[in-house]
Amino acid sequence: MSPSSAQMKRRAGFDFTRWAIHPALIFTVVFFALPLTAMVVVSFWQRVYGKLTATWTLANYSKFFAKDYLLDALLNSIEVTLATTAISILLAYPLAYILAYRIPAHWQRFVLILTVLPFWTAYVVRSYSWLLVISEKGILNVMLMDIGLINEPLAMSYSRGATVLGFVHFFTMLLTLTIYANLVQIKSSYRKAAADLGASPLQVFLRITLPLSLPGVAVGAFITFVICIGDYITPQILGGGTEVLIPQAIMLQVSRAANFPMASVMSITLMVVVVAVYFISAKHLKMERV
Repeated sequence: MSPSSAQMKRRAGFDFTRWAIHPALIFTVVFFALPLTAMVVVSFWQRVYGKLTATWTLANYSKFFAKDYLLDALLNSIEVTLATTAISILLAYPLAYILAYRIPAHWQRFVLILTVLPFWTAYVVRSYSWLLVISEKGILNVMLMDIGLINEPLAMSYSRGATVLGFVHFFTMLLTLTIYANLVQIKSSYRKAAADLGASPLQVFLRITLPLSLPGVAVGAFITFVICIGDYITPQILGGGTEVLIPQAIMLQVSRAANFPMASVMSITLMVVVVAVYFISAKHLKMERV
């Protein structure tokens, strides 16, 4: 008995689906699974007289947590990332709120284009541009000295503050987009109903708008955390090496010490931190139409 046309279609559809996922599966295995596996394996190896030896040991992990300067690099990264995320949220939320509820709908697309303009500039160029503004002979110091507010240049560049400033400039726009995308999904009838029941504008915001927009805030904050804690360029340019963050410490282990096991340990630790943050905020990382 020959198979029916429906069975043939199901088989054809199954075959197509199976073959369609192969490129993505191969890409994931080659560029994610294999490198991750290699990094985990190397983290348990030893470096003896400048050479890697496949001797399994936990000494690299013990050494990482025993060295204060290595732990300080991780803590510095977490502190800078948390500060960047908090400041970016405080700046982005009002901007997204104004964009969603105060700007006419026919102007919102134009304002959104202005919002994403920083993304059109190369990341390295944007970081160096901030040096032109906040360096000792930068635009800001020159202007303040010309109008007589200061007598000598302020030390703003090559510091943690400069690093956070560079991060905030980028991530405020990213958070604005995610929060705006959530705000415009909130049905206006919810706010109108609350107002009809006697709620003040502040009560409407605190009890309706803010709770329903938290998924957008959580998504943007998580993306900010992941990108920021692993960024190497901005701390290197604006921080000037005065404070070592974990990506810089990893690069030092690779480029100067050629200590690949320790670099692997630090990278895995960084991944564990990101995964922990994901599980802590997982229940909020979902944007639904409300």
